[in-house]
Amino acid sequence: MYSIGQVSQMFDLPVSTLRYYDKEGLFNDVQRESGIRKFSDKALESLRMIECLKKSGLEIKDIKQYMAWCQEGSKTYPQRKEMLEKQKAQVEAEIEKLNKTLAMLNFKCW
Repeated sequence: MYSIGQVSQMFDLPVSTLRYYDKEGLFNDVQRESGIRKFSDKALESLRMIECLKKSGLEIKDIKQYMAWCQEGSKTYPQRKEMLEKQKAQVEAEIEKLNKTLAMLNFKCW
């Protein structure tokens, strides 16, 4: 089990962000001992996924939906896959746009 401070350092996230995620119900495996949050290895895996989805541009409400689907089990695989495929396409489009920008910068530096 990890304290919120330890998790904050591991993920380079403010404690306030972790509290916000918890308040939004994104973690199902955070336990409290005397009011102090304790994060399990499973909660850390959830946080890795949350951060990935966040960095991909997904909004908190959509991440919350994704995490809820994960809790429902395998019957939600199609919905999760559809959401991830859509986000993957958006990330690929952004990468393509950035690659064009990089190519122009490289050309101008040449």
